Amino acid sequence: MNHGPNMIDPPWQARMLEVLDTVEADCEGDAGLVLTGQGKFFSNGLNVEVIMGLEGEDRVRFGASMSQIIGRLLLLPVPTVAAINGHAFAAGAFLALACDYRLMREDRGWICVSEVDAGVPIGEPMMNLLKAKVPPETARDAVLTGKRYGADDAIAAGLADGKASEIGLLGEARKLAENLASKERRIFKTLKRQLHADVGAGFGLEA
Repeated sequence: MNHGPNMIDPPWQARMLEVLDTVEADCEGDAGLVLTGQGKFFSNGLNVEVIMGLEGEDRVRFGASMSQIIGRLLLLPVPTVAAINGHAFAAGAFLALACDYRLMREDRGWICVSEVDAGVPIGEPMMNLLKAKVPPETARDAVLTGKRYGADDAIAAGLADGKASEIGLLGEARKLAENLASKERRIFKTLKRQLHADVGAGFGLEA
């Protein structure tokens, strides 16, 4: 996700939807998807300045595209791994949560549900995603305190599945995706959709 400070705006959404289209259209052979950022950010969340400038249908379209991206990523019929190379704030944290697995850089970067400090609500589909992916006490603390979780704290809280060095992070994420990519695609898709049926429906996607 090489897009400036990796803030989410309409051009970023368009590119991400293209990536998802490509992955879904490729039904042959082993496949997986690794999401990562560049520099000190995995994703710094929504580009609020740009979004506040959107009006009418453009703003509606932005919200619909965001829901589609998170929902499709959640139900993507191939293994998905977030290689969290740096900070993952707000919508960036939910982007990581939509992946099957999350690996963090061991020495830098926080994952943070920061809406409580930004003064904005969390939509019901996003909240349900969080509650489905982490233990109840983690969801409570993440939402109500806006705690910033480094790698060790994130692993202990169930927000992340592992950690790696800066140099080794992408390789470890690829290895994890490759290990799962050999699973039979049809049954992998079916089981994944069964696993996330309720949450996926909240994003307007049928399991």
